[in-house]
Amino acid sequence: MMTRLYDAHNHLQDPRFPKDIEVLVAEAADQGVQRMVVNGCRESDWGDVLALARRFPAVLPSFGCHPWYVEERSQDWETRLIWYLDQVPSAVGEIGLDRWKCEQTLEVQKEVFNRTLRLAAARDLPVSIHCLKAWGCLYDLLRSQPLPRRGFMLHSYGGPEEMVKPLAGLGAYFSFPGDFAHDRRSRQRHAFLEVPRDRLLIETDAPDQLPPLSLTGFPLVEAATGKALNHPANLRAVYQFAARMWGEEEDLFAARVEVNFLRLFGGYQTSQASVEPCETSALAGPRK
Repeated sequence: MMTRLYDAHNHLQDPRFPKDIEVLVAEAADQGVQRMVVNGCRESDWGDVLALARRFPAVLPSFGCHPWYVEERSQDWETRLIWYLDQVPSAVGEIGLDRWKCEQTLEVQKEVFNRTLRLAAARDLPVSIHCLKAWGCLYDLLRSQPLPRRGFMLHSYGGPEEMVKPLAGLGAYFSFPGDFAHDRRSRQRHAFLEVPRDRLLIETDAPDQLPPLSLTGFPLVEAATGKALNHPANLRAVYQFAARMWGEEEDLFAARVEVNFLRLFGGYQTSQASVEPCETSALAGPRK
């Protein structure tokens, strides 16, 4: 039986992808991808994410205001966010803090982040968090307020090695992308070796964060520009690289990641070691 894989973070709604998105989903399924968390970044793409969830049972939709786009939000963004979260089983994200690209909006980012995180905590929803050059600030915000009981995910964790343990103590999961397989990412790989085995997840971040060419079994280009895109079916190669990095057999490694993914994003029991699969039938409802 093919190893079951779980993409903890991608952007399948991205307009750079080809229009025949069902081909990408089918190719990912052929590689063993069971579920993929598709993250909305702003109000204008939440509808596309919801449509994908209703069309493809493998899609777990996630809705949030990415720090790059916080100034685009409408006055009633929070009410709209709640509406989307009520439509189908959902996660929250991508949200976060970014001093690298948009430090000038940091105070606004913090306000949006805090309000969204409080909503996720009240509903005990999993959260996908983006952070660049703001790790101390993020840590202070996380430890100053209620968090989802099931935890939260640090997407493409690129923070310091010494922060892994304190963040894990707050409930963090850490998601490893294919981009970190590049030689230039040795620092990030070193930090990931400190991640507790029960907090490790794998992602593509497709269409971004392309793995090295040797791991890109599914080449894809943007029609308008000819630029290379990351295909969600490249997830298997990221799993294989990560398993070698941790010195584990691929099947055993994937089984461990499956438990972690379902604990955070699917049904789980905190009082027992077992993990129950998440029901997906609600995601396949009729399109509006």
